[in-house]
Amino acid sequence: MRSLFLQIAAVTTINIKSIPQRFWLSLSTIVAVALVVMVLLSFLAMAYGFQRTLKSAGAPDIAIVLRGGSQTEINSVITREQVRLIEDGPGIARSAQGKPLVSAELYIVVDGIKRSTQTKANIPLRGIGAEGAAIRKDIKLVAGRMFNPGANEIVVGKSLLSQFQGFDLGSTVKFLTTQWTVVGVFAADGSVFESEIWGDLPVVQSLFKRNNVFQTVRARIDGPAALAALKRFADTDPRLKLDVKSEQEYFAEQSSQTSDLIQKLGWPLAIAMALGALAGALNTMYSSVAARSVEIATLRAIGFGGLPAFVGTLAESLLLAGIGGALGAVATYLVFDGFTTSTLGAGFTQVVFSFELTPALVAQGLVLALTVGLIGGLLPAVRAARMPIVKGLQG
Repeated sequence: MRSLFLQIAAVTTINIKSIPQRFWLSLSTIVAVALVVMVLLSFLAMAYGFQRTLKSAGAPDIAIVLRGGSQTEINSVITREQVRLIEDGPGIARSAQGKPLVSAELYIVVDGIKRSTQTKANIPLRGIGAEGAAIRKDIKLVAGRMFNPGANEIVVGKSLLSQFQGFDLGSTVKFLTTQWTVVGVFAADGSVFESEIWGDLPVVQSLFKRNNVFQTVRARIDGPAALAALKRFADTDPRLKLDVKSEQEYFAEQSSQTSDLIQKLGWPLAIAMALGALAGALNTMYSSVAARSVEIATLRAIGFGGLPAFVGTLAESLLLAGIGGALGAVATYLVFDGFTTSTLGAGFTQVVFSFELTPALVAQGLVLALTVGLIGGLLPAVRAARMPIVKGLQG
């Protein structure tokens, strides 16, 4: 057994040291695998970044209330009477002054101009009241001030400001026929709220002719048991007919739709490219076996078995694929990690997010690279192991 391991080690070392003799073929395989991994990881980083942006906005102690059957805020309608019922519902947390920590909100789609393409895109204008910012986590003003109640003033999310023009602090923007002044910029720990514009709820309702109508209600609750009690209350009171879920659950549902779509695009494309890389790997390894036919036959003639030739050839293929996978991962990190863009979310508005490459995603890319190397080296390895000694010496 020790002799077999020594033979495998010797043949593998010879194979790897001979790679420079096939420099261009080996390099083409490495580059092909690197491109495959880069394409896959860019899509996975995009999906993960989008998912994280939405999920990070969700809090388990915040309930979000929508009209029954509505999947997104834009499709929901809630009346003022229903808001009052929710405020008096079970499990609603209250402030030190005894006021219910509830925020009835309006969600309006307005136009914005992308900085990168100079094209129009839907962005969300959210009307919020006094509790709107307070019940959200990690909200802080990074420039300017909060809008004044009753004024045509807005604050914009930091991420939206980076992707859309015309929302710089102090500038004026026009929605419908009304001019609004940007008085502040807020951060929300990179969450989806940074992709929004906020204005005073009564002003937004009045100017967009949505008086006494809301689309969503957010409420701070006392815990998981309180969420269940609020759900039962909404289900049993005929005046409500509303869906209640945690904000965390809501954003998880929202993120899964788009992130799943991104991954479903990324994997087929990467696999299709992997087939091309596989053809290159096969060509490289067959050429490697052909170039070393005399060497392989000589080793067989002096007592080396077929298994060392098999393992050595396969190890060479895996090494080339592994190098390609590592280069693809490094290139993806340098080019895409932290890259900020925006895409259409489930609410038909733009969500600004950053690509995020994680170790778990890199591992998926390396697995794909090594799979290409394994399959690409398998048949050439079998050929090396079964090569007749006489034919090899004639090569």
